Amino acid sequence: MRKVNILQTELDLASLREGYRWRGAAVGEGAGGEQIGAFLYELEDGQRSAPYRFHHGSEHWLVVVAGTPRLRTPAGERLLQRGDVVCFPPGPGGAHQVGGPGTVMLLSQRRELDAVEYPDSGKIELQPPGAIFRSADAVDFWDGE
Repeated sequence: MRKVNILQTELDLASLREGYRWRGAAVGEGAGGEQIGAFLYELEDGQRSAPYRFHHGSEHWLVVVAGTPRLRTPAGERLLQRGDVVCFPPGPGGAHQVGGPGTVMLLSQRRELDAVEYPDSGKIELQPPGAIFRSADAVDFWDGE
């Protein structure tokens, strides 16, 4: 078995996109996880880990490691504190977005197939392969048949 210490791990990945700047580490892979993914994010004040989204086929969890990150859900925004754990169920009720300041670990089920929906931008992502579509482009089941 492999071990990772989330308080001492090297943050070797990063996003430089304004509004979504973070440093992070794939701690699930480092620990040898195959069915559960885990990613550690260090977020500056006002920066977010990813766009507001929800998964159709997998549950996600958030663990606050340090700081006071801001969490956006369908119920609104709230501040979290060190030690807080939040579960995001599949579907629209599990929509979430995490912003800094703070360090958080996101855990997720690894599924062979999932769909991620981004309500703010009207997009849907199929995983795999990571193809993204606008939901406004939807067509009837029989279109083209």
